[in-house]
Amino acid sequence: MKHDHTPVLSGTGATDYARYMRTDALLGLQRSPSEVIHRDELLFQVVHQSAELWLKLASAELAEATARLAAGEPGAAETLLGRATLAIRLITDQLEMLRHLSPVDFAAMQPALGNGSGAESPGWRQVQAGSRQFGHAFDAQLAARGGAPADLCPADLSDPLHRLAEAMVEWDERVALWRVRHYQVALRIGGHAPAGSPGSPANMLAKLAGHRFFPQLWQARTNSAAKE
Repeated sequence: MKHDHTPVLSGTGATDYARYMRTDALLGLQRSPSEVIHRDELLFQVVHQSAELWLKLASAELAEATARLAAGEPGAAETLLGRATLAIRLITDQLEMLRHLSPVDFAAMQPALGNGSGAESPGWRQVQAGSRQFGHAFDAQLAARGGAPADLCPADLSDPLHRLAEAMVEWDERVALWRVRHYQVALRIGGHAPAGSPGSPANMLAKLAGHRFFPQLWQARTNSAAKE
């Protein structure tokens, strides 16, 4: 039996797959062979552009999780936060591709980057803002039932809000691991001096690696362990 693959969707592209996925536009976002000054620009752009897509998804899941939490649905918020966390794990894993980029090659292609910096990532800024908003929504739910972060340790996994707190710690940890991995990649391919060296761009990355969106949950864990 033959299947009819004649496109029915509007837009450009020879197939409905191309039209729905907008592959013509997507695959045209990288610099062309005539534009590149080093062949590894494609590697560098693919890693970072795909990261922006995963960050866009993570931010969308985080925003919906915040809305569900504000509506008193911590279970749904936990599921959505788990999806956002997986997106962060995936962009951490794909940084392995940059192991194939040597400091010499990166230096050769760096003029093509101008003054660009990963700190300017719109996806990262959305994740930052979304995490803060989620934290506020969680604090409001906790306060509404007369609780405090310290009450969540040790976790009562029969309580949806306790389980959500565990998912928040996981999110925080995955983001921190991504930062650390990014820091290591910057040292490996960027030719930066180690953290602590005067004027090293790595200093800011090292500082970010220790940041937490939900420090009160981490402190509650520390206090709980100290009481044991």
